[in-house]
Amino acid sequence: MIDRRFSAILLLAATALVAPAVAQEAAEALPAWPSQPAAPAGAPNVLVVLTDDTGFAASSTFGGPVPTPTLDRLAQRGLRFNRFHTAAICSASRAALLTGRNPARVGMSGVTNSASSHPAYTTILPKSAATIARILRDNGYNTAMVGKAHITPKWETGPTGPFDRWPTGLGFEYFYGFLDGDTDQFAPQLYLGTEPVEPPVDDPGYILDRDLANRAMTWLRRQHAVQPDKPFFLYYATGTAHSPFQAPREWVERFRGRFDLGWDALRERTLQRQIAMGIVPAGTRLTPRPPEIAAWDSLPAEKKRLYARMMEAYAAAIAYADDQIGRVLDEIERAGELDNTLVLFVEGDNGSSAEGGANGLFNETAGLNEAGEADYPVALANIDRFGGPMTYGHFPTGWAHAMSTPFPYFKRVASHLGATRNAMVLSWPRRAPDVRGEVRSQYHYLTDIVPTILDAAGIAPPQAVDGVSQMTLDGASMLYAIRGASASSTRRMQFYELSGDAAIYADGWLANTRPVTMPWQFTGFKDVPFGERRWELYDLSRDFSQSTDLAARNPAKLAELKALFFREAERNNALPISRSPRGLPAPDINKGRTRFSYPAGVQRIPSAIAPAILNRSFSLVARVEVPTGGGNGMLVTQGGRFGGYGLFVRNGVPRFVYNRLGLQRTMVDWTDTLAPGRHEIRLDFDYDGGGLGQGGTARLSVDGASPVVVRVPATIRLLMPLSETFDVGVDTGTPVSEDYRVPFAFDAKLQDVTVLLR
Repeated sequence: MIDRRFSAILLLAATALVAPAVAQEAAEALPAWPSQPAAPAGAPNVLVVLTDDTGFAASSTFGGPVPTPTLDRLAQRGLRFNRFHTAAICSASRAALLTGRNPARVGMSGVTNSASSHPAYTTILPKSAATIARILRDNGYNTAMVGKAHITPKWETGPTGPFDRWPTGLGFEYFYGFLDGDTDQFAPQLYLGTEPVEPPVDDPGYILDRDLANRAMTWLRRQHAVQPDKPFFLYYATGTAHSPFQAPREWVERFRGRFDLGWDALRERTLQRQIAMGIVPAGTRLTPRPPEIAAWDSLPAEKKRLYARMMEAYAAAIAYADDQIGRVLDEIERAGELDNTLVLFVEGDNGSSAEGGANGLFNETAGLNEAGEADYPVALANIDRFGGPMTYGHFPTGWAHAMSTPFPYFKRVASHLGATRNAMVLSWPRRAPDVRGEVRSQYHYLTDIVPTILDAAGIAPPQAVDGVSQMTLDGASMLYAIRGASASSTRRMQFYELSGDAAIYADGWLANTRPVTMPWQFTGFKDVPFGERRWELYDLSRDFSQSTDLAARNPAKLAELKALFFREAERNNALPISRSPRGLPAPDINKGRTRFSYPAGVQRIPSAIAPAILNRSFSLVARVEVPTGGGNGMLVTQGGRFGGYGLFVRNGVPRFVYNRLGLQRTMVDWTDTLAPGRHEIRLDFDYDGGGLGQGGTARLSVDGASPVVVRVPATIRLLMPLSETFDVGVDTGTPVSEDYRVPFAFDAKLQDVTVLLR
């Protein structure tokens, strides 16, 4: 016992002598760097392309009248899905694509422009729904978004953010594009990251779709040059073919006369091509034209000529965007990466848009402000300008219906396939070298994009991101479809709802409500409570085009699917359902403010957070100091060529202009040139009241002198142009008046501008 104790003491003593040396040696060892995320071996590059408002039947790849050689090229080395579905409207579809969750579950059933506190319509993507960009970035990918975002709550789109729901806060290391629902191709409102950037005003050939392709190509080139072994994820979301329909003039001219046959004949010819190409099954029926759309043959020659020109502009926009996307593919191929790039090309975030109404529009914003009838004569007078920078055009509903052939209805009508079925091509030559444009008819939806990418990359969905537990994904991978057309679909059910139009798909059957309003009806409609809506029933396994309502013949099946719909509505936080989602209005960072003061140089303030001057009295007060001659330039403006106002100095004379949607411009000129020195220029607008869009009286004065008074007959009813902003000391975007050119920066001293709401 004593010997054992003594031996233990000796051992402890020896250890004590050695330990400092071991510790010193360990301390002197070089510390390892924290490991960086690396993509799984062999993980492919990923390119997701999403076009805008492009119906199932637009592209030549799916039997349509618009040549799309880039999409054709991808299809020749890939698969064409003819039962792929979207969420019927912009923001909802983008949320589904990026998160892999149903739009209602992530608060994005509608668009960011129309948020409410209803849980399905908040437009606030939750932290529990990390995007595919964030997942891939955390797993060793470089990530970029180029183009249209439209996923940021409107009250967060200003210079104070917060920025965690901007693209760069959602996992995209690089973002170049725009935040709102549309923008002017010739004068876009762009951001690089979170900083506003302006397109070159001295480049007469500038157009956004080419700019987006250039930016994407530059990013790809740099990424590959620096880390050629690191995979990339590029989300390329052009704003085409959302209104405005714009393209280079020579592209518009390519389509002259191509649509003189009219929308009815075009639908018939398109269906014939679709059947011949195997895009739709033989025997597919052409659904009837809705009663809200006139027969082409019933139209006068004047309208036929105008409407055909509008369609030519739409076709040119799609064709040109396709051409530019082809340049992006060329860059990937030049780098030797195309074979190992998974390309998912979704042609349209919903069906083609009917928001142009019966006559189409010279100015989309006029339609959004319910001034479409007044817009028609302007459109007719400017027929040869369609597609160019002086128009913000949209086509009539009849073309939207034709672009969704053979299905009923169009964008926003989420109950019907004309709104939700879109063309989709999957191409991955390394994984599927033998496919050559075959058609796949398995049922799929946008939420399947995320699982498909993760499956291809060998990445499991994260259980938590930044410590936040993640929602389960709603989608399923589509890669199994590479094996063959007979493979059973991994998706058996899908829930749809948008502003009261609803549907449920289950195992080949579709139950849906019948629409009671049309997409161009923004106010003044007679709603029908959801519980009183009429339901329809279709067997899509036998009825490809949703043409034969079986509700009366199979009431038991309809009842079964309606019960499933309400269970899914509850699971997706979509209840209660109504035409206008119930809830409090969107947050307003200006709530309660009636006085706003801005120094010179404040610019690119989105309309959602600019002083709200519509349908009320207001004042604009600018304090300036001018040299001899009085100076030149913008003092304060909101809007542009297609609606807005501006207070500026031109050739030394203060001027105010109110531009009512490009339909009517009211000018108020001061009586004299400004003398050298300091001045206060003031515009008081006294609104008549008595409803929306009423007139008022504009009073322009300098230094308190008796004002010049001019009557403004009518004002903008509902909203300013989406693609324009509020600027002080400069004008970005397009000019509110054609008697100056942007940026029209004020060339004297502007101390500040105050906006008073009364």
